Amino acid sequence: MILRVACIQSNAKPDLNANLDEAERLVRLARAEGADFIATPENTSGMFASQAALIAAALPEADHPGISRFAKLARETGAWLLVGSLSISLDNGKLANRSFLFDANGGIAGRYDKIHMFDADPQDGQPYRESATFQAGDRAVVAEAPFGRIGLSICYDVRFAALYGTLARMGAAFITVPAAFTVPTGRAHWHVLLRARAIETGAFILAPAQTGEHAGGRHTFGHSLIVAPWGEILADGGEAEGFVVADCDTNRVIEARRMIRALDHSRPFVPALSPEPALH
Repeated sequence: MILRVACIQSNAKPDLNANLDEAERLVRLARAEGADFIATPENTSGMFASQAALIAAALPEADHPGISRFAKLARETGAWLLVGSLSISLDNGKLANRSFLFDANGGIAGRYDKIHMFDADPQDGQPYRESATFQAGDRAVVAEAPFGRIGLSICYDVRFAALYGTLARMGAAFITVPAAFTVPTGRAHWHVLLRARAIETGAFILAPAQTGEHAGGRHTFGHSLIVAPWGEILADGGEAEGFVVADCDTNRVIEARRMIRALDHSRPFVPALSPEPALH
């Protein structure tokens, strides 16, 4: 089947309600253009100037207005919605960077907590230590949808190919990569990594992204991408706020995996340092 998908590209503020309003506006516009599966970026709930502000704004899942808001939006539009991530406060004092997948009836079809924490020092003058605030997830998540299975990931996960191989072997035809990529790493790696993940898995990659300048002077790269299973870019959001759409033929997943059967050919191996020991 052919599925029209959309990736929202936004510039989140430190204002939850304003961010939800803008996300809803863009989702409705994408739906009006025929998108049946619409994805928003990482940090849909907000981008903040400090760790303290982020923690203060986080809410438990049961109390988070974004959950009911997107559930209602899915019901009203009849679209499947991927909320790239909301900051969810946990009982242990940390937060979860959590994706929510809503079906067309407003039910939660999948939850995913970001596994890989972005503890890095890119050349933008800001050190990042997600592990100081967030609790890493430990589950690879694939959800069933009428148009195919959907694998969930978030941002920095894209650097860990083993996760994507697992999602593909679990049957994911679509893999979501909502992100808030830094500008230096985005310029160097964003397109390359996402195309590689598509080629390796034979899946459609949907990568909605934050863009522009945020509170505290942080800048994100934008360039929301929709990538086909053979690795070609079907849509690129550039740097402007808005959304991109593309038509995805799920037969292309079958075709790519038939032509290159790498998922079937993966084999275990033993690490070994050269020179090899002498044989006796």
